[in-house]
Amino acid sequence: VRMRLRDNPSACPSLWRSLPCPPAELRLDLVLASGQTFRWWESSPGAWTGVLGGHVWTLRQERERLWYTVYGQEQEQHDGPPTEVKLDGAEMERILRDYFQLDVGLSALYRTWGAADPQFHEVASDFPAGVRVLRQDPVECLLSFICTTNNHISRITAMIDRLCQTFGRHLCHLDAQPFHAFPSLSALSGADAEARLRALGFGYRAKFVSGTARAIAEGLGAEGLYQLRTVPYHEARRVLCTLPGVGAKVADCVCLMALDKAEAVPVDTHVWRIARERYGVALSGRSLTPRAHQEIGDFFRGLWGPHAGWAQAVLFCADLHKAQEPAGRQDRAQGGRCRTRCGDG
Repeated sequence: VRMRLRDNPSACPSLWRSLPCPPAELRLDLVLASGQTFRWWESSPGAWTGVLGGHVWTLRQERERLWYTVYGQEQEQHDGPPTEVKLDGAEMERILRDYFQLDVGLSALYRTWGAADPQFHEVASDFPAGVRVLRQDPVECLLSFICTTNNHISRITAMIDRLCQTFGRHLCHLDAQPFHAFPSLSALSGADAEARLRALGFGYRAKFVSGTARAIAEGLGAEGLYQLRTVPYHEARRVLCTLPGVGAKVADCVCLMALDKAEAVPVDTHVWRIARERYGVALSGRSLTPRAHQEIGDFFRGLWGPHAGWAQAVLFCADLHKAQEPAGRQDRAQGGRCRTRCGDG
């Protein structure tokens, strides 16, 4: 299926919808490029195109509204049969509201965190509001974050793109750009999956991606992974840490961004240093041990409350943005050679 990229509602207004969403509640440029997800790119200034829920979307913010268009919904002449079920307007809006967790009032949380923590108040006063935590598909989030250790955003994005093109179902072409769904567990757990991932440049992570896909397929199942949304945070974290290549950092990223654990605080060496140097947290060791992970997480949960992971996401994004300031324009668009939430590189 070949279609043209749409980057502005004024070009094809009948193919776009919108919902109210002020910038203080959501900034696409901050959220989609901050290392939470690796499936979106700025297809033209202010327009973000990517794959969500097995469909290809373009999103755009204009003043107080979030505009969106989903490809494959229009009545056009294609060079092949439709490859996806069409969404009605209500379902499109539901998917977006769920993905961006728009039922969570961000402005009120910023005020709460700023009142509790002068350092948060200082950072937030100099940095745009609108940094939210995404609610992602647990399988995609887990397997993607296994690729983030000791890595940087632009390289991870390229890896995930190769993964989807090689193992995922083809959705459509926008102009000359192909788009694929995230691969199924069965596709990534085949006998030759690890070797194929190594050929794609995944290195040691190939074993963990294919091994975790196989462990889930043969154990919990995708549905069981989804069900971790309903169990307490520490139980979900414990289960995730039994999977190949999943340590405390990756588990906390998945808990926060896919399993509804807003209190999960991903801790890398950068956050460890912040806890010690900026907040004076007295830790039991001189390295980032599992106990230190727990102590730092508990400290920030006590400081910021039940949405502590969201507050940490704001500080992370502010630091990421600051680190990219001296970089060139292209590096900023691609994420530059910056750390990720789970990578120390």
